[in-house]
Amino acid sequence: MKTTSLLLSLLPLIGSVYSQVAAPYVDSGNGFVFDGITDPVHEVSYGIVLPQASTSSEFIGEIVAPIDAKWIGLALGGAMIGDLLLVAWPNGNKIVSSARYATGYTLPTAYAGPTITTLPSSLVNSTHWKFVFRCQNCTSWNGGSIDPTGTGVFAWAFSDVAVDDPSDPNSSFAEHTDFGFFGINFPDAQNSNYQSYLQGNAGTPPPTSIPSGPTSTTTSTGPTASATPFDYIVVGAGPGGLIMADRLSEAGKKVLLLERGGPSTAQTGGTYDAPWAKSANLTKFDVPGLFETLFTDTNPFWWCKDTNFFAGCLLGGGTSVNGALYWYPNTQDFSPAIGWPGSWANHQPFTNKLKQRLPSTDHPSQDGQRYLEQSASVVSQLLQAQGYSQITINDNPDSKDHVFGFSAFDFLNGQRAGPVATYFQTAIARKNLVYKDHVYVSQVIRNGSTILGVRTNDTSLGPNGIVPLNPNGRVILSAGSFGTPRILFQSGIGPTDMIQAVQSNPTAAANLPPQNQWINLPVGQNVSDNPSINLVFTHPSIDAYDNWANVWSNPREADVQQYLQSRSGVLASASPKLNFWRAYSGSDGITRYAQGTVRPGAASVNTSVAYNASQIFTITVYLSHGIQSRGRIGVDAALNAKALVNPWLTNAVDKTVLLQALHDVVSTMKNVQGLTMITPDNTMTLEQYVDAYDPATMCSNHWVGAAKIGSSASTAVVDENAKVFNTDNLFIVDASIIPALPVGNPQGVLMSAAEQAASKILALAGGP
Repeated sequence: MKTTSLLLSLLPLIGSVYSQVAAPYVDSGNGFVFDGITDPVHEVSYGIVLPQASTSSEFIGEIVAPIDAKWIGLALGGAMIGDLLLVAWPNGNKIVSSARYATGYTLPTAYAGPTITTLPSSLVNSTHWKFVFRCQNCTSWNGGSIDPTGTGVFAWAFSDVAVDDPSDPNSSFAEHTDFGFFGINFPDAQNSNYQSYLQGNAGTPPPTSIPSGPTSTTTSTGPTASATPFDYIVVGAGPGGLIMADRLSEAGKKVLLLERGGPSTAQTGGTYDAPWAKSANLTKFDVPGLFETLFTDTNPFWWCKDTNFFAGCLLGGGTSVNGALYWYPNTQDFSPAIGWPGSWANHQPFTNKLKQRLPSTDHPSQDGQRYLEQSASVVSQLLQAQGYSQITINDNPDSKDHVFGFSAFDFLNGQRAGPVATYFQTAIARKNLVYKDHVYVSQVIRNGSTILGVRTNDTSLGPNGIVPLNPNGRVILSAGSFGTPRILFQSGIGPTDMIQAVQSNPTAAANLPPQNQWINLPVGQNVSDNPSINLVFTHPSIDAYDNWANVWSNPREADVQQYLQSRSGVLASASPKLNFWRAYSGSDGITRYAQGTVRPGAASVNTSVAYNASQIFTITVYLSHGIQSRGRIGVDAALNAKALVNPWLTNAVDKTVLLQALHDVVSTMKNVQGLTMITPDNTMTLEQYVDAYDPATMCSNHWVGAAKIGSSASTAVVDENAKVFNTDNLFIVDASIIPALPVGNPQGVLMSAAEQAASKILALAGGP
């Protein structure tokens, strides 16, 4: 995946409770049918109702809060910055409200345009306050809007600290105490009784199937169902989970696959189409050329809201939102020298299985041509002057020193593919596999070392959301490098301080196993990620493609037509154009590999040099295999996943080698006429540039090692069969088991590892 930390300011607020999706409910006090949720932590309900129309400038909203809630905020686009924010609080027997807007992480100020009218069923009593309001001119604002025919994400903010002047609608107030998110399907919120509601009456009674009061579940709102047991429960539909679900169901096992997010590509039911691609039903996740827009979209519902790093919460996980760079594993990637058990060293049979299902391509355009390759041509001149050779990278997986080649991807037929278009399609066609999305798994249910099932937020799957296993059944955690550790911590598995953090959380503590059943394992430790540095250049031959700014709303018309007609051209590929590798011997005797990725455009430019923005391109230099720096992943008091210790350049030799690689990359610049480096520019050395680089912006989102595989419970979390130590039937198959960074981007290694893990788990005695 590309370096994205420079774009963190574009992320929405990070929530502190589980993701929810709005569902219809009836307010028993006024009879209105709203679409909304109840936050289970603070017991605040949020609901809206829209007129029954394809366009609308208004809605009716509702907030019902305990009297301890001193003010509540509702951001209509899911982010504090750049979205319309409605705030309300009680003042005596009345509700005070205002529309606000923020352009930065400061107090939101009054926003002109919306008209908020308090409706008669609003009230304040000794225990609660209810604000029912009409919000006119509220569906469009500077930088965002509500589409009554589409979907969206709302963010809520809660505070138990009163505003400074409760009588003043424009009062200042302190930062919220807590916040969270919920998704909403706006057509579900449309109601033919809208005009009646404005007059204060309920109109035509709703169906009796609609429950009274909002629901906090993310799927079914029906009554609790009796539980169906499964042979295997796979938690997470990222690359590891999809391959596991496919291979387990192929073997005839009864499999439940759970994903906390929703659909991605159109093939899976996704509907988030680019405006120019609606006629072809192509979503943001289908079109490779839309990759860069994943980090600038104002409605980024695909990112997990409970970690401060980019993690995909949708079908396909990271493979639906990454740059899709895809390298077949080489011998070193599964070497015992970096922590893999010896039985994993022969990866080739499993890599061959992967290649058969999902071949790579370095020319994804369906006409066989490559496009926007000027940056590749310029950098190839740099590298050839340093003794590099050009190869077809995936034809030579073990050749990773002084080589370069065109970027390779897991696209098929000119569209994003990955395991969603391959493994998932064969799995979902089988009757012995059940797939459920929008289901959040908080923990595994266990009795000592035996896993009995999983706890979810979906009561349609079983009493209290608990899904049981069949006799000898197994649970596979594939929730990713941040999601899997959090599930383990809430299951009483991991370092004591992390389990104690769960114990201190009032919601999660009630379900934590007793302390005498805690399992002490190094979950979240030994984490690594590629430190990456961006170098930005200009050259007169470059087409920066408007820095990818217009590809979502208004790409070049010729490119649109070429792609829609034949899945060819610029939009058939993501932004990376060329990759290269070089091996370095460190002063500690360890060989480290530097990888480079070249793409037109730049995430950020910081320079004192005048430059032509249409001619910029970036070389990102990563340090990979052999790196010794490590960090730690954990949770905070709200159980949001985070890096407790950053893993970038904590080892001095790592930094020395990365600096050497940067110097080498630019050492032959004078051989390329017209080439200028603008970040850093000539006022700063590379050493000064790296020293000034915010460590957090070195993140590559290639996290591995949080539940590493190994031979001992003192240093690893899973054994050679991917089974969690000191458990009977709990397994992990995702990037967290990879013990150290591979030579290239890790998704190829991860998918090969999933193939091998499926084989080992199915062969392991004692299963269903």
